Amino acid sequence: MCRNIRPLFNFDPPATDQEIKDAALQFVRKLSGTTKPSKRNEVAFSHAVSSIAAAAQELLDSLETAQPPRNREEEAAKARARMAVRFS
Repeated sequence: MCRNIRPLFNFDPPATDQEIKDAALQFVRKLSGTTKPSKRNEVAFSHAVSSIAAAAQELLDSLETAQPPRNREEEAAKARARMAVRFS
């Protein structure tokens, strides 16, 4: 599950709210051990996703770097090349 969480810092364009929420959702799913909470735990699950997304946004906003922003397409191409070598 956690393999789907990708770095979100220092990209041009910056990470969207949806990307941050998706990463928070994956994190909560991993911690809880479930992809869909029961009706009884839905509120707690949703609250955890919202809280973690807010903390992640705060973190991304406060981080600083001297490196130039990375290009999403270039990083995706590098990842595909690594996967091709790994699984060939």
